[in-house]
Amino acid sequence: MKANLIEQAYAVAKERYAAIGVDTDAVLDQLQKQQISLHCWQTDDVVGFERNEALSGGIQTTGNYPGRARNIDEVRQDIEFVKTLLGGNHRLNLHEIYGDFGGQFVDRDQVEVKHFQSWIDWAKENNMKLDFNSTSFSHPKSGDLSLSNPDKGIRDFWIEHTKRCRRIADAMGKAQGDPCIMNIWVHDGSKDVPVQRKKYREILAASLDEIMEEKLDGVKNCFEAKLFGIGLESYTVGSHDFYTAYCATRKQMYTIDTGHYEQTENVSDFVSTLLMYVPELMLHVSRPVRWDSDHVTIMNDQTLDLFKELVRSDALDRAHVGLDYFDASINRIGAYIIGSRATQKCILQALLEPKHKLREYENNGLYFERLALMEEAKSMPFGAVYDYFNLKNNVPVGEEFIAAIQKYEKEVTSKR
Repeated sequence: MKANLIEQAYAVAKERYAAIGVDTDAVLDQLQKQQISLHCWQTDDVVGFERNEALSGGIQTTGNYPGRARNIDEVRQDIEFVKTLLGGNHRLNLHEIYGDFGGQFVDRDQVEVKHFQSWIDWAKENNMKLDFNSTSFSHPKSGDLSLSNPDKGIRDFWIEHTKRCRRIADAMGKAQGDPCIMNIWVHDGSKDVPVQRKKYREILAASLDEIMEEKLDGVKNCFEAKLFGIGLESYTVGSHDFYTAYCATRKQMYTIDTGHYEQTENVSDFVSTLLMYVPELMLHVSRPVRWDSDHVTIMNDQTLDLFKELVRSDALDRAHVGLDYFDASINRIGAYIIGSRATQKCILQALLEPKHKLREYENNGLYFERLALMEEAKSMPFGAVYDYFNLKNNVPVGEEFIAAIQKYEKEVTSKR
């Protein structure tokens, strides 16, 4: 696409937005600074480097498109390529099973900072910051219960694992001079209805409290709830109400995974309430299709509404944005870019909304005017602003990334 046409289209868009009180140059500065935590597991279907086994623990990857990353070098190669197609500077989100174990088996209660030192070095070389996750699934001791297991031996195994993960995240945060966001999600639940719901939740709360006793300055923890998992449909220990109460009473960050809600719920509805009682939010942007299917994120109403609510609440700076989907049915790099750019577009459109004028209308009871402007804003030329953003960042504009990914597939991933 010719640069002069992109610049001309942006000039028109800038004038259109200025007429409704939006400074597009300021918005582009905000978008440039907005980091997205890219999920490393899109490259290899959440297999990792520990056991080379398929997923278990209530989650599942579907599809078998050729070209899956098979080792740490191929994961890094794919991430480095993805970076060349995205405007801005972004983070990388790792799970514990992606450690650099040197071909040796390291059980999860033995993992150390040294197993992630090469990631810390790689991130510095590639101007990326790291986020982290403990990994309770896909292990012989995962079962149906981990941190909420009444069996002290199993429970202590997972407590030790999570403590060690916090220390690894702390080392990452200190090395990069910016806190590492470490997410804690456990799959714990039951296929059928239990008769001791409260018991398991009391155990989980006690386990989390023990894990969080150690004060670490380089890490910020967040806690992720879920509706249900495969084989754990009737009861989830770490439900939304559990973690809402836990994070509110412990003043911890809450993780909103957009796939972890009832399909009739709009996740954006929860944002304003959570912001009143927890310090920050972690977002796992996904796309559920009838359940937590982790389809590739697209620019749909759920995702748009989520970011509009954050911007309308003046709270985008209190939210850490990450991706969490894994689609193996299409080109994995293509899935990466579609989801990442869709998330950027949603953030951009939220930032371009004329919120000051909308608030003025609302405060004066001018509800026709408010609705009219909200509707007109939807068809404003935000696409021209996004094209200009990509042009400034020297990354593909519009559909140009398709050819770049096809070339990478032909030269790299198809040969795996």
